[in-house]
Amino acid sequence: MDLTEGTQQEKTARSKKMMLWFGVGSLIMSFSALISAFIVSSKQRKDKDWLNNYDLPTAFYVSVAIIVISSITFILAKKKLKQHNRQMTTIWLLATLVLGIGFIFSQLEGFRQIIQTGYNFTGPTSNITMSYIYLIAVVHILHVIAGLICIIVVIYNHFKQKYNANNMLGLELAANFWHFVDLLWLVLFLFLYFFSDII
Repeated sequence: MDLTEGTQQEKTARSKKMMLWFGVGSLIMSFSALISAFIVSSKQRKDKDWLNNYDLPTAFYVSVAIIVISSITFILAKKKLKQHNRQMTTIWLLATLVLGIGFIFSQLEGFRQIIQTGYNFTGPTSNITMSYIYLIAVVHILHVIAGLICIIVVIYNHFKQKYNANNMLGLELAANFWHFVDLLWLVLFLFLYFFSDII
């Protein structure tokens, strides 16, 4: 479809969606670089600085469940808005926000559990493998925070009644970004979970 076709509102919507997908593409490349660096380091280091076998903290498992549920609640919020049910839209948006915050706390708990096993991010008790896991998780958390800011903006605009069944661009953009961040953590978790078994 030609981006210059349609009303001004339609053209604006298409351009904003395209900007979002460009941003998503750049994030995919960034995390691909982190994963590639992780793989290359594992191949080059066969000494005590690299853990061939490691266990992810149990809090990371919890975080997977939390973030998957948060995507479901965002889908329900969008569905209820389409059904003109503003009250349930509000409830599901707030639930998504709470779950997103819960995800961050579960990640921090995961870091605490890693430290309890004797591995810090830096210093004499650090390990390259665990430092990579810290880095990957922290960079992802930063994008979750960006997603939470988007959700807060959406909730504010929803209270201002800027969205309805025929005008939900802002909510759709925030939802798409949130779903991407959720899927990204699921992919990263599965990679980290299975990688130690295949090297």
